[in-house]
Amino acid sequence: MVYVTRVEHFNAAHKLYNPAWTKAENDAAFGPCANENWHGHNYEIHVTVKGLPNPDTGFIIDVKKLSKIIKTHVLDVVDHRNLNVDVPFMAGKLASTENFIIEIWKQLAPHIMGGALHQIRLYETPRIYVDYYGEAT
Repeated sequence: MVYVTRVEHFNAAHKLYNPAWTKAENDAAFGPCANENWHGHNYEIHVTVKGLPNPDTGFIIDVKKLSKIIKTHVLDVVDHRNLNVDVPFMAGKLASTENFIIEIWKQLAPHIMGGALHQIRLYETPRIYVDYYGEAT
């Protein structure tokens, strides 16, 4: 099996809060991330596709096409947006990085042809990232 990864960047704002909780409960659980005026991140996303190279092209997936899939189905929707307010696939969900990566997977997986989506790694900061392999929905 061969794995190919495409890396992209985007910026987005969000806040972490549970609407069923009081302000004090949200502040205790999420600290400054519950700021009523939001906060933002410079995200880095790594999308890995696995498969065997096509004998005609030598590719699992054309990385230019992979980049376009990521741009169309994720970046154009989330870049310079508020995840809590502006992103339809995050509606009604707590905008944690863990939930966000699951929803990104759902946006990308149906469009990967020739190989299979293997992993997404999403950096929220240079020191915090999450990996997802599509196990849970």
